[in-house]
Order: sequence, then structure tokens, then C-alpha cells
Amino acid sequence: MRILRRAGYRSRGLHKKSAPPPPASALSRHNHRYDATADPARHRVRWIHGAPSPRRRHDPPLQVHHLASGTVLIRQSKDLTFEAPFILLLLGERRALLLDTGAVDGTDLRQAVDSLVADWLSTRPGQRAYELVVTHTHGHGDHVAGDAAFADRPHTTIVGRDLEAVRAFFGISDWPTEVVTLDLGGRTIELFGIPGHQEASIALHDKATGLLHTGDTVYPGRIYVQDSDALLDSLDRLVAFADDRSVSHVLGCHVEMTTRPRRDHAFGSRYQPDEPSPFMTVAQLHRARDDFRTVAHQPGIHRFDDLAFCVGQGPRVLVPLQARALVERVRWQLGWPPRRSPRQSQRQSQRRTQPKPTPSAPAPPTDTLARNDHD
Repeated sequence: MRILRRAGYRSRGLHKKSAPPPPASALSRHNHRYDATADPARHRVRWIHGAPSPRRRHDPPLQVHHLASGTVLIRQSKDLTFEAPFILLLLGERRALLLDTGAVDGTDLRQAVDSLVADWLSTRPGQRAYELVVTHTHGHGDHVAGDAAFADRPHTTIVGRDLEAVRAFFGISDWPTEVVTLDLGGRTIELFGIPGHQEASIALHDKATGLLHTGDTVYPGRIYVQDSDALLDSLDRLVAFADDRSVSHVLGCHVEMTTRPRRDHAFGSRYQPDEPSPFMTVAQLHRARDDFRTVAHQPGIHRFDDLAFCVGQGPRVLVPLQARALVERVRWQLGWPPRRSPRQSQRQSQRRTQPKPTPSAPAPPTDTLARNDHD
């Protein structure tokens, strides 16, 4: 298993090859109706979240979901990579912006993006040299692995991964505090640096939807801290920016928490049926900033209601993450069910004890049945 790859760590001897996932004849697509006023957090999306064992994998390689007109969120499958990153595509009148290329080969992503761009341009006759800008929330491997698939795409620019390349392309002279804009044509993106997780990390604000994309700096999961002082400053500026703008929701690149407060899935988890929504609120952003202030210079793993901070790269972080990851890997290989939260156990008990309706009696309403639907 590639332990702590996103944090820049390496481990050997824990990865065992398993059978490849079943081929998917088509991508998973949801909610194709465009709605310019759509509220992303209200989309009741059952995101692909992996399988309970390697023998029961069935997810397509990508799930494509339209948040609003010209705003598409794509998730890579946990059947392909435990990282299962979210990838954002923003389409303007003159060009599109693809934020990250994921953790695996980008062939499927390239096909999906080409199809989405073609659909977008089909309603805009006369467009010829429509540009695609491929950039990254930061330069870690699970966000750039698909770059090569776009290298030969016409009218496409791939922004470099290092800090100097990012600054040069977007014209950021005062890093990381300067806020610059990128015009997609009738759609303006604001962008600024948020180092701390990685030195070239950036945040993007889409004025059209109000989304504030924070990459791996704020999301419902484990935030790996490379530089505590830089992250403190970045979180302060994110909060100030969100308070000053019309930010509707905060969106990161992963989901690793469960629906149970302070409980995260194991590192390397391939099955996460109880995920919270990838969308967070500005209030949660405030809490994340305030929470990190209390642990910024304390090495170790610090769990809070909405996320966790992994401060440092020493044994207080590595040992518990690796140990739990190994147990999770064995559990998944054997097909053992994951631990249930008290809420899930209560629902299971209610389901077993609930009397079945007789033929003459009406069935109970749907919203009273035990369900496990999450954003």
C-alpha cells in the first residue's frame, strides 16, 4: 500500500496486488440538467464510494455530476485508487479550467472532459479554438497523475506543478497574499496562494457559483500539515476572503471523514459508504481555522468534528496511520464489514425489529424506513 503518499511519505511491503476492477462500459453520470442557480450542497448525490472487498468492485472509473451550468464535479473511483479525488471543471465562453487530473492514468478523464466540452460547445455555434487550461490545486501525485493524457490535446495549456510555474502562469507577483483573476469568458475566477499543506497550493473562487475551492487545505478529511505557520496564515486569509465575498460553499479534493463526528476512515480505505458531503460551509471553515490554532505546533493526529490535522511527519503521525491502514487493508481483502457507528447499529437494530406490513395494511412511508443516504 502506498502509505501516506499524499503527505509525501513512503512505506514498503504493505501493498499487495489484487484483481483489477471490472471494466466499465460507460461513465457514471448524474443530474445532466443544467441549472444556473443550483445550490451544490442541496444535490442529493450518492457518490461512488468503493466496494467492501476486491471481489465486489463495481464502480465506474468516474462519476460525473453537473452542479450548475458550466460547472461539473468529477470523482475518480475508489475501485481504482483509494484517494478517490474530486476534480472540478469550469466552463466559460472562451475557455475552460480543469482543476487537477487525478491520481491515476488520465485516459478516462480526458474522454470525459472532451465529451463535456463538446456538449458545452454544441449550444454555442461558432466557437473554434476553445482553450482548456489544466492546472492543479497543488503538485502532489494524486492531483497530477493524469496530466500526460492532456499533453497532446489541441488548444490545451498544462500549468506546471512547482511554485514558480504557478506564479508565472497566473501572474502572481506577491505570493501568497495577492488575489489574481482568470477570465474564462463571461466567468471570472479569483485565485491566490494557500501554502501549508504544500508550498504551491492555491485556492480558487468561482464568482458564478460562489464555490471556494481549497484543494487539500480544507476538506472533510485529514489535512497533512507541511508548514504550520504557513497553514495558519493561509487559513486566516481563507476565512477573511470568505467573509468578504459571496462564498456559498467550501469544496476540497477528498472525503475521508465519516458521518460520525471526529471519526475518519482509515488511510487507504477502499470502502466508505458513510461519507459526509464534500461541500462544507463557511462556518465550518471558521471552525477549522479555530481548531488548527489550538494544535498547530503539536505533532500528531488531531481529530475534530469536521476534519483532522496531521501535524508533522514523525512517528506520532506515521505509526498510527500505518497501523490502521494495514488493518484496513486486511479487512478489505478478506471482505470483513467495516465498523458501524452507533447510529448505523441503531438503524440496523430497528430494521430487524420493525414488523413487516401485512397485505391489508399500507406500507410505512419511505422517509420512515431505515436508510443510509448521504450527500
